Amino acid sequence: MKTTILRRKRIVIPAVATVAVLAVGGTLWAASADEVRGDERDRVETAAVTAAGGGKAVEVEKSDDRGEAYEVEVRLEDGREVDITLDADLRVVERDADDADDLAGTGSTGGAVERPDADDRLLSTAERTAAEKAALAAVGGGTVVDVDPSDDPGVAYEVEVRDRSGAEWDVDLDAAFAVVARVQDR
Repeated sequence: MKTTILRRKRIVIPAVATVAVLAVGGTLWAASADEVRGDERDRVETAAVTAAGGGKAVEVEKSDDRGEAYEVEVRLEDGREVDITLDADLRVVERDADDADDLAGTGSTGGAVERPDADDRLLSTAERTAAEKAALAAVGGGTVVDVDPSDDPGVAYEVEVRDRSGAEWDVDLDAAFAVVARVQDR
């Protein structure tokens, strides 16, 4: 009986360890599969910012759509965002910019005038800076990936942060830049 239990342990423990290693490795691979890093990221950012007419690349991802290699979100100095899609040779495939109607909520939808949602408004430089500072403090430092206004009740700002270890965090802040929620992406 004792021999049977030992054999089961010898089989079960390595099997559980193998499954755990594969699960962690698969999660890390999936989380980083769309990320663009290093020199490649620098080249893609430069091409996208040039195509947008200036600003700062705030999100750079690989695309799995046919004829596209990269999707880049560029934030202009006035707070508007431009989505730039590039092919493998860093040529612009598509450029989609916020326009005045999108931001002001005056676009036409069947003749009705839409009211802007809270998450459609532009953030001032002061708001963006305060939100970045609060979110970085909430996770102990790192790099801010994105800052957006929120229309969730009690949440004024949604901030995405990559901490120093590479983990991504979603930090929700209220109107006074106090942390409402802090959740690590899995």
